[in-house]
Amino acid sequence: MRVEEETGRAGPSAENGDGAAGAAVARRPKRDREATRRRILEAARDLFGEHGYDGVTVRMIAARAEANMALVNRYFGSKAALFGEVLAGESAIRGVIAGSPEGLPRRLAEHFVRQLDRGYVSPTSRLLDRSAGQPEVKEILLHYLEDVIVEPIVAQLDGPDARARALLASTIIMGGGPVRRLLGLNDLRAADPEELTDRLTAMFTAALAPPAAMRPASGTYGG
Repeated sequence: MRVEEETGRAGPSAENGDGAAGAAVARRPKRDREATRRRILEAARDLFGEHGYDGVTVRMIAARAEANMALVNRYFGSKAALFGEVLAGESAIRGVIAGSPEGLPRRLAEHFVRQLDRGYVSPTSRLLDRSAGQPEVKEILLHYLEDVIVEPIVAQLDGPDARARALLASTIIMGGGPVRRLLGLNDLRAADPEELTDRLTAMFTAALAPPAAMRPASGTYGG
């Protein structure tokens, strides 16, 4: 391990500041810290995805990242804070929600169907599937749901009850995890992807529509 990573100090050449060589050495500690921090984040992402929050220790993360254990706490403060940073940085749903409000139901449906692909299990899905229910990260998961999914969807909606509609759509988005864990997805994977996308688009459209748009016409139900 580099001395600069552990101490944050440059070597004698940097202290002397002799020309370009001294400046290059002076910059090296910052680069090393950034590289180490990046390795820790990548190691944590992989381990949390493999074992869930409760099955991972700081020692495991440090070993996978080839870093000193003290650096994990120095850069991130705690395992829970590290989990939160990994989760915040890995979410593809941000890009799915962003865009035109008119296309949101279709984008959400396509995202859901992508999660069914055998070769595609997003890091965020693995993190959520294996870590949901852990008390230590409950607040982090709540903030993730609020900040990354619910509020961005609310911002896309017009009309009354925007938050309730966003929560309903979020229920569809997040509900895939328990089904995947308990029942498996073979039947859904065997279905036609285009048909699934069309059905899900209709579900998201209904969930996100303002109340007036969902009221039946007069007399539809014998009124």
